[in-house]
Amino acid sequence: MDALQLLITRRSSKKLAAPAPNAGQLEQILQAATQVPDHGNMRPFHFTVIQGEVGLQRFRDVLKQTVTELNFGDDAMKKAEKVGNMAPMVIGVTFAPNREVAKPKPEWEQMLTAGCAAYALQLAATAQGFDNVWITGMWINSPLLRQAFGCADKDKIIGLMMVGSPTEEIHKPKNTDLEQFVSYW
Repeated sequence: MDALQLLITRRSSKKLAAPAPNAGQLEQILQAATQVPDHGNMRPFHFTVIQGEVGLQRFRDVLKQTVTELNFGDDAMKKAEKVGNMAPMVIGVTFAPNREVAKPKPEWEQMLTAGCAAYALQLAATAQGFDNVWITGMWINSPLLRQAFGCADKDKIIGLMMVGSPTEEIHKPKNTDLEQFVSYW
C-alpha cells in the first residue's frame, strides 16, 4: 500500500482479533511513532505495550479496579470488560512533557507531538495489515492506569491504541465533501 492510499483509507475498527503484531512488526510500529515532527527534539511521549495473557490480564484488572474504586457502576463495569477484551495488543500513549532541556518548547507543542506519535503508530500498524482504534474515555484519567503506566504529575495518557488483525473490511472514504473543511484564498 502506498503512503497516499494508506492516509486515504485508514479507519478505526473495534473488531479486532489475534494475531497482534509480532516483535519485528511492533519494532517498526514504534520506530514510526518516534519519527514525528518534534520541535526541539523533546521526545514528549512514552509507549506502554500491553500484550500476552499476563499483560492483558493486568490491563483488565486495572480497568475493573478503576470502575470499582471510582464507583462508576454496572454499565461502566460492562464497558471495562469490553475494552479489556477488545484487542490482542494495547499500546498506551502517554504525553510526558520534557522540561529537562535548556530551551523547552511550549507544552501545547509537545502535546501535539505526542498526538502525532499516536497517529503515526496507527498508520504504521495499518500499513502492516493490522486494524486499530484509538480510545480514550474514562480510562485515560484513571489514577490506577496512570500509576501502572508510570505517569509523573504532568503526564497525561492521551490514548489506548487497540491493535489487532482485521475481522472485516472497512476501507472506504470517510469524508467525500471537502467543501465544509477547506477554504481557499
